[in-house]
Amino acid sequence: MITGSAALAQGVLIRPLTLDDAERLAGARRRNRAHLSPWEPVRPASFYTTEGQAERIGGQLEECRAGRAAHWVLESDGEIVGHTELTNIVHGPARRGSLGYWTDAEHVGRGLASAAVRHVCAAADGEFGLHRVEACTLLDNAASQRVLAKCGFVEYGMAPGYLHINGAWRDHRLYHKILNNRPA
Repeated sequence: MITGSAALAQGVLIRPLTLDDAERLAGARRRNRAHLSPWEPVRPASFYTTEGQAERIGGQLEECRAGRAAHWVLESDGEIVGHTELTNIVHGPARRGSLGYWTDAEHVGRGLASAAVRHVCAAADGEFGLHRVEACTLLDNAASQRVLAKCGFVEYGMAPGYLHINGAWRDHRLYHKILNNRPA
């Protein structure tokens, strides 16, 4: 499991997700529902409640304890303003994980997503010993594509109907970043 926190920029802290974040994360999700809906699956009403977030966080923390994921929140003045994750962590000869992130609508364009992605990539390399981090974006998500490019990710393909987003199966651009060339 990841530990510790770090300052990103503009008074924003990145730290590991905890069960105590459920209420504030539910508030952040409600506040950003319209902002995030074009980029995410359709969510049930319970997703936006403290109870729904507590249940979701419980599952995420179980994945963290098993070494298959790591989740961080971005916090500013006690308010959650983003989330980033490394999921589907695989060791052995693959040594890779999948990156995901979002930032609060009020914090977009301030470099927080890029700083968070760099932090997660450093943890993927140093704490998890991974070789590669993968990410994907909807074809028209230019802002997320800029974040990935700034952080050294390279586009390597397109996956038709890759994820069910905003009510339909959507095509995605595929990206990766090679972190190191250590032996497996």
